Amino acid sequence: MSEIVTIGEPIVTFASKEPDVSLRDALEFHKILGGAELNVAIGAQRLGHSVDYISQVGEEPLGDYVIKTIKAHQVGTHYISRDDQNWTAFQLKDRVTKGNPTTHNYRRGSAAAHLTPAIVDQIDLTGVKAAHMSGIFPAISATAEAAFRALLTRLETANVLTTFDPNLRPTLWSSHEKMVATINDLAGHADIVLPGVEEGEILMGSADPAAIADFYLQGARTKVVIVKVGPAGAYVKRDSGESYTVTGFKVAQVADTVGAGDGFAMGVLTALLEHKALRSAVMRGNAVGALQVQTYGDNDGYPTPAELQAFYQREGVVED
Repeated sequence: MSEIVTIGEPIVTFASKEPDVSLRDALEFHKILGGAELNVAIGAQRLGHSVDYISQVGEEPLGDYVIKTIKAHQVGTHYISRDDQNWTAFQLKDRVTKGNPTTHNYRRGSAAAHLTPAIVDQIDLTGVKAAHMSGIFPAISATAEAAFRALLTRLETANVLTTFDPNLRPTLWSSHEKMVATINDLAGHADIVLPGVEEGEILMGSADPAAIADFYLQGARTKVVIVKVGPAGAYVKRDSGESYTVTGFKVAQVADTVGAGDGFAMGVLTALLEHKALRSAVMRGNAVGALQVQTYGDNDGYPTPAELQAFYQREGVVED
């Protein structure tokens, strides 16, 4: 088994090539592969960590494309099962010169939504050192939520370092109340919780980073909360009471914010696996996020080790 595992739904994205043209009117698209948890897997592999991605895709061309592309990124596909009854999720995404792009999803009833706890029970966690979990996968169906919880329980039992990013997708949930209750419950089973300030306001009623951290530190397993505060960086608080802010990096121009939060999570997790100090791990998260927002792809800005070190040299910082 690989060093890192994550579970999610791969999304085949048909991204418009035409800036500021609506999805209704756009005619030219290019095909890319995305998905929050997959972004983390690809980024971690790019930084030299072995990763297995757990999911399910259809027995059709888009499913073939997903597996082929994930293999090309050298992420493990052994735990991607095939479903001949349901399709692989996909989406349309426009291209914008300002703000966030609009997406239109075709994922209800997808193959990943039919991934069962029985499949998760067959996964070998021997040698796994860390796992990244996101609030997206449990939102896509009750079956997926059950599988997610089964994996989370196994990770907790095996004492595997686990990060959790709420990654709110309100349109995927049956209700706002269900989303809030489920996300907050799942967060309590992770060692490190990674909310953003806007997510904190939705999930616990405050945009104050310290209040958000205190709320999630009530989780039975949670030892660290890292609150993303946008370009300003991230606020960190440990269960010991220690707290501080790690300043973000300035970016001349933002091309697309998609993948920045996933890159942040990946940066933190990989740095911790390399035995870096927590402050340095958060700095890496900020660095990867800054690199990612300067690209249009979901994970094109994620660096190799050499590219990361070159970025640090330009910024005049050093990892501890």
